[in-house]
Amino acid sequence: MAGAPKTTQLQIRLTCAQKTAMQRSARSAGMDLSAYVLARVNSPLAAEFALCLRGNRELGGARLALAALHALLTRLGAGELGEAVQAAPPGGMSPELENYVAAMVEQACARAGIAPPAWTRAIAPLLRPLFASSLRSLQLYLLTHSPPAFMRRNLFVDATLGAQV
Repeated sequence: MAGAPKTTQLQIRLTCAQKTAMQRSARSAGMDLSAYVLARVNSPLAAEFALCLRGNRELGGARLALAALHALLTRLGAGELGEAVQAAPPGGMSPELENYVAAMVEQACARAGIAPPAWTRAIAPLLRPLFASSLRSLQLYLLTHSPPAFMRRNLFVDATLGAQV
């Protein structure tokens, strides 16, 4: 809430080196330490990530959300990507959609050379394969050409981050 009075305080234990590093980062961002920490917690990039997926509870109705997520993930650098995807997406999604989102985030992190967030490991892969096409002749191709992040989740797709069909 902007404008709400600040009536409580948070204390955390840090090493001197950690505090110095945080203060340096805050100064570099042109903020005091409190504003810097709050900006990191209330990240506009994290809010945009959540907004891409909010309200889309099933795979069939999620095509636009996945397209928006694709656009977000492909435009972010490594630091911004890590910030955007640090928190798990909103709950209530179908297992198929959860796996698509997790695979897209894992693929983006692999491309950026950063570790994927822990929440992606908590999403169980699909029990049955899901193909991007119902054409049998195309499914063999998808089985052999899907990116590893998607294959691990039993998702078989042709185009992934950086490509659109």
